[in-house]
Amino acid sequence: LKNLVLLTTPVGFPRDEMGTYSLFTSQKNLDPDILADAFGNIPGELIDTGNRMLKPVTNYVGTYVNMWERIFEDKPMETWLAMNKWVNDGPPFPGAAFKTWIKDFYQQDKLVKGEIKLRGRRVDLSNIETPLLSIAGRKDHICLLPQAEATMDLVSSEDKEFFVLDAGHVGLMTGRGAKKGLWPKVVSWLETRSGA
Repeated sequence: LKNLVLLTTPVGFPRDEMGTYSLFTSQKNLDPDILADAFGNIPGELIDTGNRMLKPVTNYVGTYVNMWERIFEDKPMETWLAMNKWVNDGPPFPGAAFKTWIKDFYQQDKLVKGEIKLRGRRVDLSNIETPLLSIAGRKDHICLLPQAEATMDLVSSEDKEFFVLDAGHVGLMTGRGAKKGLWPKVVSWLETRSGA
């Protein structure tokens, strides 16, 4: 691996810095075994509802305010329709993976603690020495800044950068500012390290 770019990637799960997510995903409030046993695969709609409830006014009202503003200003609707379909078309989450994701990451923060194993080997993020660009959104309510920034203290890369844009989780990659803010940054960062 020559270079690593992470986009809104939650690595750390510090309960005291996760806001409402810490309430939703705490062992007291969320037992992933019950959900997985009841549903098998967790319906995409259920996960979407949980994420939307983190910012209910923005996610339930703001989306349609934006739609009507576009209509009244006679702006093209193709992009809005495509994004709305994508956001509302979440696939089911496999039940066993959901259990692991919630317990090992959100509830026990095992990746940061070095307690995750893959194929019998401990995952040690300090083994990452390749140049790293980790990108996060200041307004992201799905992957909060502390979750993404945790990577910076865990990897051994000497060439590492944490880049924050004034955007949300999806808007970071697809919003108005992505074309001028995110993608030129990624391209220039990779170009200087690719030898091309």
